[in-house]
Amino acid sequence: MTPELFRDWRALPPAARGAAVALGNFDGVHLGHAAVIEAARAPGRTLACLTFEPHPREFFRPADPPFRLMLAPEKADALGRLGVRRIFELPFDAALSHLAAEDFVRQVLVGGLGVGRVACGPDFVFGHRRGGDVALLGRLAEAHGFEVAIAAPVIAEDGTPVSSTAVRQALAAGELARVHALLGREHVIAGEVVHGDKLGRTLGFPTANIPLGRLMSPRHGIYAVSAEIDGVSVRGVANVGTRPTVRETPPMLEVFFFDFAADLYGRRLAVRLHHFLRQETRFPTLAAMTEQIVLDAAEARRLLDASPPAA
Repeated sequence: MTPELFRDWRALPPAARGAAVALGNFDGVHLGHAAVIEAARAPGRTLACLTFEPHPREFFRPADPPFRLMLAPEKADALGRLGVRRIFELPFDAALSHLAAEDFVRQVLVGGLGVGRVACGPDFVFGHRRGGDVALLGRLAEAHGFEVAIAAPVIAEDGTPVSSTAVRQALAAGELARVHALLGREHVIAGEVVHGDKLGRTLGFPTANIPLGRLMSPRHGIYAVSAEIDGVSVRGVANVGTRPTVRETPPMLEVFFFDFAADLYGRRLAVRLHHFLRQETRFPTLAAMTEQIVLDAAEARRLLDASPPAA
């Protein structure tokens, strides 16, 4: 179920107030975020999340390389799968960034959302210059009459402490098994399919091209992937990178889907990364690149046959 979305805390309808609210950026919606959401649950209260768009780091450091693990549509979908029924996606701007911690609680959580319960991680900070922490949140909650739950840190099955930073590090290294352990699922790259130079079509491997834009680029290279298109699971092989053999471009996902033919231009696809095959390479000729693509496609099929993507 897609959560109900509100982009302002002011003048909410009465029915939208009084929720049990998980607090955080929820970039990636990993297992640690799932624990915070679980801690927010309260009998008789709608389960909700309060998050920010853009991510505060994007606001304060706009020159940084793209780092987002997911954008708002995919975040809403992932939160909905965890049972969240309401999302308060607050616009992060100069006014909100200058709101003192005490005023954030008083104006946003109490005055705006009318929270009955909030939950966060142990390292949660909030307010101007990160002036509020979980200790201050607890004191303010007592003063304003709502509950606070602090979720314990989560350790993945591979022993890795779960965090968005850990997911980014694993993606940068191409360590998809570690990414899966941190997220509890495959990492997804989602975006709109755009027109390319049609080179893949002439080589016998037509691709769906998705610019990464604000999304962090995983390790550049070749991946075995899958996607759901019109309710059908399709598999393929993809390149993430800058296409050094042909023409350098900003980071892009290029997917060749096996046994599939349809016009995907302008559609938004969510592509799951299952296996990292090899790093991106500059080939001396297009013929050499095509020979390697044939090998990559065969290896991707083999890996996906050995561990079929879940429906």
